[in-house]
Amino acid sequence: MTLLAGETFAQEFELGVPAYQDPLLELDIDARENRYQFERSSLRALNVQDPIEGLNRRIYRFNAQFDQYVYLPVVRTYVWATPSPVRTGVSNVFNNLQDIPNLGNSLLQGKFKRSGQTTARLLFNSIFGLAGIFDVAQKMGLPQQDEDFGQTLGVWGVPPGPYLVIPFLGPSSLRDGTGRAVDWVLEDYVNYMHNRDLMNNYQATWGVWAIDLRYQTPFRYGALDSPFEYDQVRYLYTKLREFEIDN
Repeated sequence: MTLLAGETFAQEFELGVPAYQDPLLELDIDARENRYQFERSSLRALNVQDPIEGLNRRIYRFNAQFDQYVYLPVVRTYVWATPSPVRTGVSNVFNNLQDIPNLGNSLLQGKFKRSGQTTARLLFNSIFGLAGIFDVAQKMGLPQQDEDFGQTLGVWGVPPGPYLVIPFLGPSSLRDGTGRAVDWVLEDYVNYMHNRDLMNNYQATWGVWAIDLRYQTPFRYGALDSPFEYDQVRYLYTKLREFEIDN
């Protein structure tokens, strides 16, 4: 994740308008055809394997309501009460820890150049960035390279399996949900800079982690302003994962 997501959230708080970042902006799509993108792809969207669609839709609605009435109000309070440099530092620390699974998955995918860059990021940010408070690596031309075990499985040829909507976390698949669990175990096992020991000893840090996670996520329920939002998000998520695996 980048700090742009956090900046978007801060702007939303100040202006009172919903923000949404199209996850497919990185794709090379003819701008003249964007208006009809979903309509033209509707048949492919229907081909997404979603055998428990009824349950997934109920979880999607639950997530949207939780986001509206609990999660976003808490994050808005966080934005209001916390100076921007502090929020940036908090995000940088958690992003630095995220480079542990990023590094492991880059190695497993055979992306050795990317692995070297991520290793350099970890060293520079952990040492010169004071445990990651400052993202000095970004300024040195070493942006964060997001890699997860779901992507690794995809590179190995494992199909995504059934589409899933995970409570509180949102769109996923059987493959990606399993990958998320593996990444979590990896972070726990490595315990980089004793971060998991610290978080387990001071339970409030888990709350800060959860708030920062939403703070850095630009997606907003309802921002698509469409009665077919569930179908569109499902399609967008599927295409985004295909793009990430291919790159």
